[in-house]
Amino acid sequence: MLNETITKLDLTDMGKRAKVASYSLAKAKTDQKNAALLAIADALEANHEAILAANALDIADARANGVDEIWIRDRMDLSKRMPSVVADVRKIIDLPDPVGIPFEAAMLENGLKVSKRRTPLGVLGVIYEARPQVTVDVASLALKSGNAVILRGGKEVLRSNMELVRILSEAMVATGLPADAFQYIDNPDRQYVADMLKMHQYIDVIIPRGGSNLHNYCRENSTIPVIIGGMGVCHLYVDESADFDDALAIIHNAKTQRPAVCNSLDTVLVNQKVAAEFLPRVVEHLAKDGVTFRAEPLARGVLNGSSTVTDAGPDDFDTEWMALILGLKIVDNLDEAIDHIRAHSTQHSDGILTQDMENANRFLDEVDSAAVFLNASTRFNDGSALGLGAEIAVSTQKLHARGPMALQELTTYKWVVIGEGHIRK
Repeated sequence: MLNETITKLDLTDMGKRAKVASYSLAKAKTDQKNAALLAIADALEANHEAILAANALDIADARANGVDEIWIRDRMDLSKRMPSVVADVRKIIDLPDPVGIPFEAAMLENGLKVSKRRTPLGVLGVIYEARPQVTVDVASLALKSGNAVILRGGKEVLRSNMELVRILSEAMVATGLPADAFQYIDNPDRQYVADMLKMHQYIDVIIPRGGSNLHNYCRENSTIPVIIGGMGVCHLYVDESADFDDALAIIHNAKTQRPAVCNSLDTVLVNQKVAAEFLPRVVEHLAKDGVTFRAEPLARGVLNGSSTVTDAGPDDFDTEWMALILGLKIVDNLDEAIDHIRAHSTQHSDGILTQDMENANRFLDEVDSAAVFLNASTRFNDGSALGLGAEIAVSTQKLHARGPMALQELTTYKWVVIGEGHIRK
């Protein structure tokens, strides 16, 4: 068990140091930031065994405390994930640096030259549960976009995170950038989260990654702007013209590849014209991998006799399962499917499986989620999968960023106005 001495933290001091570090990062040149990222990637590889040793201790505690194996596999275990974590850091090196890029330039009638210029957000406050690879993703993206960050991860992976932060900080110092650019709240006392949400003098944005309780707590208690990300109740609608073989493969991937992540599938909606033929195939295909099903009455009637199907409860279609559980519902048509998604989706990842392009276009136009899909798995709503490198979160709100938050989404802009002795009359 974790018996290390827990020390009291001075969050105000952390905030001051993060703010000072953010000034250094904001003016760092691309070559210097890339050199630090290369040092981080190399250090992660060199310290591979130490990272996995710390991670193994966290996992042993989790198992002793009865944590579900799917949760451990998808949200804690780094044993098979470190190569992709390092690869994502190296991808970020190759991505364009957004800081300082001018856009929307114009010459006004009076001769003033105006433009917008991308600038870092400043200091990020990121609160997340489990998933120690998030520590590396966030730090790497923050570095390339010129932001400092204060991290608060879950207590269940504290050893893993502390080892990663040590490696990250040492790599920063070795390349002449401030170690205070990455700071970690290593005390699990929840009071530090409450205090963090009030540090508006030092933290410019709060990004929570976790369940609805964390998101709601941050929204209700923060004096800092909050970008909600990482919670999905995700849907796929099977239209009457869908290719059944493709649809089964997509549904299987969206549900079973990594069931405990935010872009995994929670509910399948099936057009009533094909439900009697298609739903039994879904159950047969996915049950082999341990999926169980929660079905509303019409779907339940089609699937009578299946031991893996139970009646859906009153809150089941509003549940992010994070497990091998899938909701099933029969709908009359596209309109009912869209209405259901509007009522139950968290606006994360929703898609349609169809060969009817009129229905496809209606769905893509009318479903207002961070990512909408046509004949593709919801698992693609991910920064790496969409070519952005890593991501800091998948935002499900409309301001200031939406979908995977990568480099550009970690910047804001300022107006640059250039005159030649201009005065306003």
